[in-house]
Amino acid sequence: MDNPVPPRAADPGPRRRDRHGRGMRGPIAPPQVPLAASRAEVFADLVQDSVERLERRWPQLADIDFLVLEVPQLDAPGEGWSDETVPLGGTIASREGRPARVIVYRRPVEIRTKGRDERAALVHEIVVEQVAELLGLTPETVDPRYGED
Repeated sequence: MDNPVPPRAADPGPRRRDRHGRGMRGPIAPPQVPLAASRAEVFADLVQDSVERLERRWPQLADIDFLVLEVPQLDAPGEGWSDETVPLGGTIASREGRPARVIVYRRPVEIRTKGRDERAALVHEIVVEQVAELLGLTPETVDPRYGED
């Protein structure tokens, strides 16, 4: 016991490094890099791109609200949808001074697609179908390239 270990200081001060000496953790990428965007933000951008593409041909779409929701909601507990598939989108007609709305459901779309290009194509198809329903037109009239691969 000739060289005893000196006791640690009671208050070492603020922690500047983690216990492995690598520094404090921070964001993986800066906010301006696409990697920093969440899946929900990327999906909303796909919907916005589709809407902008259609607005060039149909300026009245500026009066319609486009929303992205995670999943469709049932109207009442225990109530199912009219068919056996989960809806990918929906519409709400204008009423009481509120504009018409087109809704795209993010999670069902993401589950059905594998990559960004496939997801963008499906989002565009959904937006075209819902806009066609609101305007009382066929999807081919809303977007002549509807249904093409």
